[in-house]
Amino acid sequence: MAECRRDPIIRTVPHPADLNGNGDIFGGWVLSQMDVAGGALAAKVAKGRVATVAITAMTFVQPIKVGDMVSIYGAVAKIGRSSITIDLETVVQRRHESTEIRVTHGTFVFVAIDEEGRPRPIAKEAVA
Repeated sequence: MAECRRDPIIRTVPHPADLNGNGDIFGGWVLSQMDVAGGALAAKVAKGRVATVAITAMTFVQPIKVGDMVSIYGAVAKIGRSSITIDLETVVQRRHESTEIRVTHGTFVFVAIDEEGRPRPIAKEAVA
């Protein structure tokens, strides 16, 4: 997995409505946040619209709690003709603590799309 630490793409705090039956944050919530973060980075690289086509790896390491400060970091792992693979990492700071804890990491694949939603090539200058 590529190094993902720089400025976070997304920083947010989950709410009680985001809880699952165990009292932790629902895994679908964090997947959604990671998809938004990865899509923002992929769109920047593709210089246009992108669509998620795969999550090729996803690991949940520790639970996220209500009130945690959630930060999602990303790095481009690979650029293909029309696809962009993004490595994402989610870390939290528990309320009233300063230590960061890695809670999830995954690899998301996006494809650059045109206005009709069809795959399009990524401009060569985006790869450089």
